[in-house]
Amino acid sequence: MTNDTITAAKGFLAAGLHCGIKRSGKPDLGLLVCPTGAKAAAMFTTNKVYSAAVRVCREHVKRPEVYGVVVNAGNANACTGQRGVRDAKRMCALAAKEIEADPEQVLVASTGIIGEQLPMGKVAAGIRKAVAELSASKSGGLDFARAIMTTDTRVKQAVRRLRISGAEITIAGTVKGAGMIGPNMATTLGFITTDANLSSPLLSRALNHAVGGSLNRLTVDGHQSTNDTIMILASGLAGSMPMADRSARYRGFTRALVDLCDDLTRQIALDAEGATRMFKVVVNGAKTKAEAAKAARAVADYPLVKCAVHGGDPNWGRIICAVGSAGVRLNPARLSCKLDSITVFRNGAPVKFDAAKAAKVVRQSEHTITVDLGAGKCSDFCYGCDLSRQYVEINADYHT
Repeated sequence: MTNDTITAAKGFLAAGLHCGIKRSGKPDLGLLVCPTGAKAAAMFTTNKVYSAAVRVCREHVKRPEVYGVVVNAGNANACTGQRGVRDAKRMCALAAKEIEADPEQVLVASTGIIGEQLPMGKVAAGIRKAVAELSASKSGGLDFARAIMTTDTRVKQAVRRLRISGAEITIAGTVKGAGMIGPNMATTLGFITTDANLSSPLLSRALNHAVGGSLNRLTVDGHQSTNDTIMILASGLAGSMPMADRSARYRGFTRALVDLCDDLTRQIALDAEGATRMFKVVVNGAKTKAEAAKAARAVADYPLVKCAVHGGDPNWGRIICAVGSAGVRLNPARLSCKLDSITVFRNGAPVKFDAAKAAKVVRQSEHTITVDLGAGKCSDFCYGCDLSRQYVEINADYHT
């Protein structure tokens, strides 16, 4: 049976279990270990209020080698003061002791409710139990993916395999994320493993590029978490030659990483809190790439557009309104809009189109909104999802 989990890459063991953080009894603690040591890189939230786990992980990822990652769900360990920082460091120390590493060689991540202290007695017991259950199997990877979930309804995983200089390279990833997604150089929680042979600086560059073109283009509700973290670990055990900057091997690896991250991004969007469908907003004809990105995000974040998508309504007026209020340069006389291949607005004026066919486009699980600003030659895009009644219900009922 093909392993399509976080343990698909050579050199990684994983486990996940319930330690008692979540009252529901669902898995809430995960452990990922590379016994031979791995190069690592990570990206974090730019929210000025960030969790203790982010604070500690930012320091530990600078180490030349990393041997493990410990993550908990159900408690964000954010806004928890110095005790929260001590608890994050203790999580690393507890895991490090069990896997015979230094505490600074273990990374940490947390997700869940803000403002509550971690039940460290339960966490400590969970870490010890997780070490005993570590496995390179598919079941171990799947247990880890389940342990990082909060309001997610399903696990989100992806694997890419490619041959580089005669060696088979594997890149595997899992993410959690359903709401509070409006990242800036970050995502929700994401963990990527690979057996490629890369240095930490090249890993960091590849991760930045991949996240910038995928996970960092998704907005669910325009809000950024205190805990957003994505990391990549490379064991180097595939037997490939070391990759060099600008080499064909490195470019091939980066393309595969981008593809994997794009896959994970779509999975997040389609499992966003209360979401039933997603859409891609492509903006062309902008004066600058930054303005194209700003306009695309304005459409993807616009509540009236999101509600129209939920209702399967090809309401192009809401799209044009969102673009007009985005604060970017545009030419009203050349402004145009399409839903997939159906033109609904051209050169500043409505056009006749088959409303039933357009509604069918919007009711798909995925469709593309294309807007031309008529002001330049630059383009960019953003992913979004619909806004449903269930989004309000989930966030009204979710204890904060």
